[in-house]
Amino acid sequence: MAIRTENLKMTGKLVVVAFGMFAFGYALIPIYKHVCEALGINILAVSERQVPGNSRAAANSQVDTSRTITVEFDANVRGPWEFKPAQASIQVHPGQLATVMYEFQNVQNRKMSAQAIPSYAPRNAAPHFNKLECFCFNQYALEPGEKKQWPVAFVIDPKIPKDVTTITLSYTFFEVGGKMPAAPQS
Repeated sequence: MAIRTENLKMTGKLVVVAFGMFAFGYALIPIYKHVCEALGINILAVSERQVPGNSRAAANSQVDTSRTITVEFDANVRGPWEFKPAQASIQVHPGQLATVMYEFQNVQNRKMSAQAIPSYAPRNAAPHFNKLECFCFNQYALEPGEKKQWPVAFVIDPKIPKDVTTITLSYTFFEVGGKMPAAPQS
């Protein structure tokens, strides 16, 4: 009987310890926020605070609103499929995030794998054209007749030379692993 009493006491102690550990883990988030806020070492805690008199979020200070750059979109294909940008051009400020969709359709009667290769004009704009998301990063397999839309999300670096007012982003879409069609004759 003494062993059973000892086991019940030990079980009770273990339940209390487990509950205490759970409560401590649950309380760590608010404790962490308060400690970091008091010490000024957590940027996230600062941005979550409501600033008196400020009803909207702070604007992106990286955007150069004094300049506007026209970005033109071009699509070339090396094979029997359809590939085009959803819009011909947009105007963006350097530092502003922009997204454009490209449309692709496999008009063949067979499955195909393809990939796009980008190019830029003028050439000195290329180092300043930062793609955050692009279908050109991967190869894609499309079934016969399958139609897809893919985004290109980009930011133009505000340090781009002042004389660049228009950038052309051109993609050449070609088949990967299949029979490559001959180059067009001039």
